[in-house]
Amino acid sequence: MPPVGSGQRRLYGGFAFGINLLLGLAVPASAGAQKLPGKGEPPISAQTQVSGGMRANGQEALHLESADLAFAPDPATRRLTGRATLVVAATRTVPAITLDLDSNYAVRSLTVDGAPARFARPDGRVVISRALRAGQRATVAIGYDGTPHVAVNAPWDDGMVWATTPDGRPWIASTTEGYGCDLLWPCLDFPTGKPEVATLHITAPRGLTAPSNGRLLGVDTLADGRTVWNWRARQPNTYAIAINIGPYEVIEGAYKSRFGTTIPLYYWHLPGEGAKARALFDEFEPTLDFFERVIGPYPFGDEKLGVVETPHKGMEHQTINAYGNGYAKAPEGFDWLFHHEFSHEWFANQLTAANWDDYWLHEGFGSYMQPLYGQWRDGAARHAVMMEAQRNQIANRAPIVRDRVLTEEEVYEPAKGGAGTDIYYKGSWTLHTLRWLIGDRAFFEAVRRLVYGRADPRPGNFQPRYGSTREFEAIVRAASGRDLSWFFDTYLRDRALPELTMARDGGSVRLAWTTERPRVFPMPVELTVDGVPRTVDMPGGRATIAVPADAHIVVDPNARILRRSVAVEEYQAWRQAQTKPR
Repeated sequence: MPPVGSGQRRLYGGFAFGINLLLGLAVPASAGAQKLPGKGEPPISAQTQVSGGMRANGQEALHLESADLAFAPDPATRRLTGRATLVVAATRTVPAITLDLDSNYAVRSLTVDGAPARFARPDGRVVISRALRAGQRATVAIGYDGTPHVAVNAPWDDGMVWATTPDGRPWIASTTEGYGCDLLWPCLDFPTGKPEVATLHITAPRGLTAPSNGRLLGVDTLADGRTVWNWRARQPNTYAIAINIGPYEVIEGAYKSRFGTTIPLYYWHLPGEGAKARALFDEFEPTLDFFERVIGPYPFGDEKLGVVETPHKGMEHQTINAYGNGYAKAPEGFDWLFHHEFSHEWFANQLTAANWDDYWLHEGFGSYMQPLYGQWRDGAARHAVMMEAQRNQIANRAPIVRDRVLTEEEVYEPAKGGAGTDIYYKGSWTLHTLRWLIGDRAFFEAVRRLVYGRADPRPGNFQPRYGSTREFEAIVRAASGRDLSWFFDTYLRDRALPELTMARDGGSVRLAWTTERPRVFPMPVELTVDGVPRTVDMPGGRATIAVPADAHIVVDPNARILRRSVAVEEYQAWRQAQTKPR
């Protein structure tokens, strides 16, 4: 997800069951003059708005082995008809099968292993009266329909986006990261709820296309001219499953990976964008080459690299990244929005935080990749300029990590005690400082182990995985040979930044670190003394050095260390004052 404020007919074998299922979805009759739901309508409950956090009825012990999902959205009525067939397994005994589904949908049918089953619909949930023992599985089939919530300001406020193209044709998209997958389908709405495989059947109005996650299995044309687009994706992030419908044109290509594979490239864009669309597509190969050189193999090369133009800013929908940056130009010479969302194929979709408390593993890494790409393309000066822009946006309102199970909004929303955009910018700067502290070899080895679960990733020897901050700390300890708990506790678990003070007494200079919660902070410091560089080790968080009495000293001349800056705080206060009515 981009940070807040950044813009405000072929059938394949074994597939007939899914098609027959989809053909049974009837789009509701036209509402005629009935008022269509607008932004924020129909409202959702507090329960539906919760994604992640502590789960009821042992729901966290459930696992989706597969999800077969059919969506038939109707732009004329802004309603959605859906059907979900889920193979649910239990890792320990649970008293009931509990799924999340927005109460704006009515459940029209429900079976378990082919037989009708009793269920209840408490707020935002489907609770099925079927216990499962550890290791037991059941096939749940649910037919449902209703009016899905319309996003107020996607992607930051989730739901459906019912837009039209400049020539008046439907342009439809969905986003669900914040409020969760239950806005679209009956799911396990927490980070570890992703299905092992998802098969999608999306019905598009006549003349429109529906690009989505994974590989295209086939397109079927119905008697009324609508088309059904059938896709299959392995281990998609729950919020990454997306609906995209429009009168798209597509640019196609292929990338010869340094790992010996060929990766299909697709960009679905609105008609009439010609050169602008081609220019964005031309960024795909060099960006992919950067990630494969610096991080490792593209995790979904057996499916595709896909991007689709959307009527909202953007989102990391797995293998079908949403793009809505309007082809904006920037001095760094590449489209930051495309790059940021694409970075999430590694940091969100391949590596998924097991708890929203570790959200910074998605957004901090995702944000650091743009300056890193700037350095890869243009050198140190570009990297420094881009890091400075991020530094000026660090707010320090709350710790990034709180070491407990949290909901998405408890992390993302400052009003709910969350760190907000610090998971982007402070997370990025934490990685910047860590990279300098332990060096490139240890840093990138640690990153690869975090992302792939191994230091030698190659296509076929890894799968999408879950990770955590504590795991990353252990990986860094192994890669660097150093216990850096003081580092992670200060930057991730303290609200305030460490502060470096310097006092001079003639030729004696005393340096000292202070942290929000008292601890030894042995961060070394680079200086220049009359232009001559030197590094001061601070094993106890303090040091005294001798310099000529009239020497000119510059602290941290290359901006390696994230630390308190009074100048930045005053600048932020001034900027905030400028926005207030006079």
